[in-house]
Amino acid sequence: MNMGGNSWIIILVYVALFAALYFLLIRPNSKKKKKEQEMRNNIEVGDDITTIGGIQGRIIAVKEDEDAFVIETGPDRTKMKFKKWAISSVDTPSKAPAPAPTKEDKLKELQERREAKKAAKQAAKEEKEAKKNNQ
Repeated sequence: MNMGGNSWIIILVYVALFAALYFLLIRPNSKKKKKEQEMRNNIEVGDDITTIGGIQGRIIAVKEDEDAFVIETGPDRTKMKFKKWAISSVDTPSKAPAPAPTKEDKLKELQERREAKKAAKQAAKEEKEAKKNNQ
């Protein structure tokens, strides 16, 4: 009986289990934490946020030296100071990318370029004639 072969199988099983744990639990969790940290570092004055306690408000100041921010909430404009780690979500709609140009827009732009080229050629031609007349 070969006991050395059985020990390799056990080692491979442990390696496979660790790999499965890494890809199913550890890696997604670290990606999520990284994304949350990026969100918290990119807050700006004017952003609407929700804290982990459920308080909603608008950021009126960001204090980088204290790793904190101040929000204004409610109709009475109550101001509260929180640490950045207390942000649950940024509710300000992100700036949407510009809409793709339509065919009409593309045609109009192409026509404007052609007209600009014609005008540049005409100006060069007139300048050449003016130089010729001055000599």
